[in-house]
Amino acid sequence: MGESSTVDRVSAFDAPDSPDAPAGPAVSPPEVADPGPALPGRFYTDAEVHEAELRSVFAHSWQIVGHVTDLPSTGSRIVGRVGRDEVVVVRDEAGELRAFRNVCRHRGTRLVQGPETAEAIRCPYHGWTYRLDGRLLGAPEARLIPCLDKPKLGLLAAQVGTFAGFVFVNLDMSAPSLAEQTAGLEERVAPYVNHEMEPIGSARLHQTADAMAQNANWKIAVDNYLEGYHVPAAHPGLMRLLDYQGYTADIHEGYVWVDAPLRAEPSSNRMERLYQRVVSPMPGLGPEHERIWRYVLIYPNTMLEFYPDQVYAWSVIPDGAGRVLMPEGAYRPVGTSLRTRFAQRVNTVINKRVSDEDEQIVERQQIGLATPGYRCGPLSRREIAVSWFAERIRRDLAGVGIVDEGANT
Repeated sequence: MGESSTVDRVSAFDAPDSPDAPAGPAVSPPEVADPGPALPGRFYTDAEVHEAELRSVFAHSWQIVGHVTDLPSTGSRIVGRVGRDEVVVVRDEAGELRAFRNVCRHRGTRLVQGPETAEAIRCPYHGWTYRLDGRLLGAPEARLIPCLDKPKLGLLAAQVGTFAGFVFVNLDMSAPSLAEQTAGLEERVAPYVNHEMEPIGSARLHQTADAMAQNANWKIAVDNYLEGYHVPAAHPGLMRLLDYQGYTADIHEGYVWVDAPLRAEPSSNRMERLYQRVVSPMPGLGPEHERIWRYVLIYPNTMLEFYPDQVYAWSVIPDGAGRVLMPEGAYRPVGTSLRTRFAQRVNTVINKRVSDEDEQIVERQQIGLATPGYRCGPLSRREIAVSWFAERIRRDLAGVGIVDEGANT
């Protein structure tokens, strides 16, 4: 990836009139480069492109699979999904995290099915057993296995790293580090996460079997996350809550940071007005964090949300060319006040409605993108992050021979 550096910053401008949102003074378009073209429709619908993405994007990128609270002690392990592959993350005797492909080196059996804790990793088929550092400890009746070279038969390793308490893996052992991709971001999120954190509710990032699913390509979900241009038409609640003219996107090589300030004016909606009244900062946050929501997209498919009252995380996992899984998890500092916990519950209700609205939009777009003869129109400067994401995808796919021939026309 190279060191993250600011590419563009886009401020909202020419905000549309809304009967529920007081109009503010017009803001001039910032001095930024115009957005490039969006991806062509076939990049969202074609099975060949999907297969190429698994090889070129997901096999070489950092994927969120859990939180450190999922791995509290020696021998704790979870199973994370990377594209269609699985990775086991385990805490070893030294307290370090290790990551391995979820496959026995004997005859390819899936080793771990879900969260568990044990002193070793044992294959359920023939009993081959591995240490927590991945080395092969032993095999039953080893004397009957010619040429059993235990040092060469350890588990297949993957990279593992943490950011803001979240656990990431990368199948490519030579890929740049997670710290390199997120350079400059740790400091920005530190006030939200520099505490002992605890999960809220039962949802976990590694629980893909129970995850929300949408009938849309994974890139549609990311595109939707990266722009606020659709808020006035698609999200009336957000339009009442957020200061649309203050919505900004700060674009870096490896991630995008979005600031979405809350309005000072009371919403006309009772639930939203309740949130405005009760929201208060979590421990460690100051007044400057009280009236703003922040969203982060770590390329290619990790979504982190920093609210005054909680930290939320999503992963966007392709499940074929036209379906996406979205496991999630919410977290807060231990000792969060009852008032803030109440705000968390109200926030969840509000954002559940937003999520339902997004699901309808992305599924309708998936259908529309398959229309013969369709070509994407020009992007708004509000969609500059969509342009950034499209260019990153083009770059990765070009490495495996998938080219967007219309990108420069």
